[in-house]
Amino acid sequence: MEFLLSDEQIEMQDSVRRFLEKTCPSTTLHEIFDSEDGHSRELWQGIVDLGIPAMIVPEAYGGLGLELLDLAILTETLGYATTPGPFLGHALCTQAILQAGSEEQKQAWLPKLASGEILGSFACAESNDCWLPEQLSLKSEQSLSGTKQHVLYADESDIIVMALAEGGFALLERGASGLSVHKRKLTDRTRHIADIQLDNTPIEHLAGSTDAAAKVFDTALILLAADSFGGARRCIDQAVEYAQTRSQFGVLIGSFQAMKHQLANMALEVEPMRGLYWHSAYAFDHEPLAARRQAALAKAHICDRFLQTARNTIEAHGGIGYTWECDTQILLKRALFNYAYLGTPSVHRKRVADLADW
Repeated sequence: MEFLLSDEQIEMQDSVRRFLEKTCPSTTLHEIFDSEDGHSRELWQGIVDLGIPAMIVPEAYGGLGLELLDLAILTETLGYATTPGPFLGHALCTQAILQAGSEEQKQAWLPKLASGEILGSFACAESNDCWLPEQLSLKSEQSLSGTKQHVLYADESDIIVMALAEGGFALLERGASGLSVHKRKLTDRTRHIADIQLDNTPIEHLAGSTDAAAKVFDTALILLAADSFGGARRCIDQAVEYAQTRSQFGVLIGSFQAMKHQLANMALEVEPMRGLYWHSAYAFDHEPLAARRQAALAKAHICDRFLQTARNTIEAHGGIGYTWECDTQILLKRALFNYAYLGTPSVHRKRVADLADW
C-alpha cells in the first residue's frame, strides 16, 4: 500500500514553512518565549490568514472542509518551528463544537472560529490529573460549579468548550458570572495555561455524546503527536547543524564515529514516526474502528520519543544546550509539555492494550 501526501498537501506544508521561516525565526521565538504573553498576535493573525483554523470546518460554516490529516501535517510544520500561541486549544474548541454542537450552535460559532474573529480554547482536565473522558466527574447542569485545570490561554479566549462527564460538553463565554481564571507558570513558555474556577456559572450546553467526546480527545492526541514529530525533526536538524560547525581539538565533532552513531540512531528513531501519525490522522476520518487505538498509540510513542530526542540533542550540544540563548532548551520544554498533556505515554499505552483487548 502506497501512502504519500498529495501535491496539494505538500504545497500547503511548504507555504506554512515559508511563512514561519519569515515570521518566526529563532530571534522572534526567543522574544516571544521571554514575554509574558507567550504568543504574538501578529503571528497568530498570520496563521489565521493562512486558513489553518478553518481547515476542518465544513464549507457550509465558512471553512475549507478538509480532513484531520490535512490539519495534522500543518501541525507538524508548526511543531518544527516550535510555534508559540493558542493554536492547539483553538483547534480543539472548533472540533468540539463541530462534533457536539447543534446546528444553531455550529452556525453561531464555527464561522467566527474559522475566521479568527474569536479565540477559542478547550478544557478537559480535572483534579488529580484526570484527563480521559471516562474519568471526568463534572456533570452537565444549568449552571456549573467546579474546577478545570491546564486550560490553554484561558485568560485570552473568548469562548471555552469544557468536556464533562458522560460525554457532555458545555460552552463558556468570556466574562461569565462566577468564572475566575488563575494563570499558572509553565516550563514550556511557548504556551500558557490556567485553571478556571466555576461558581454557579451559567453555561451553554452542547448535545454531546460519548462518541463525540472520544473524537475530540482523539483529535487532541493526534495533533500533539504531529506537533511532537515536527519538534523531533527539528531536534535532529539542530544536532546535525551543531555537529557540522562545532570543533573539538581542531576537528569537527561531526567527524567522530560516536557522534555519527548518535545522530544516525536519532534519525532511525524519529523517521518511522511520520507514518504513525499520518495513519492515526487518516484513521480518524476513514477507519473508525481503529481510530481510537491509533490515536492513543501515536500520542504514547511519538511524544515519548520527542522527549528522548530532545534530551539527546541537548547531549549533542553539551553544556551550551542548556543555556537560555540556545533553541534546544525551548524544544526540550515543548517536549515535556507534549509528554504530559492529556496523559503521559504510560496512560495511553495502557489504553492501547485495553482497546485491543490484550
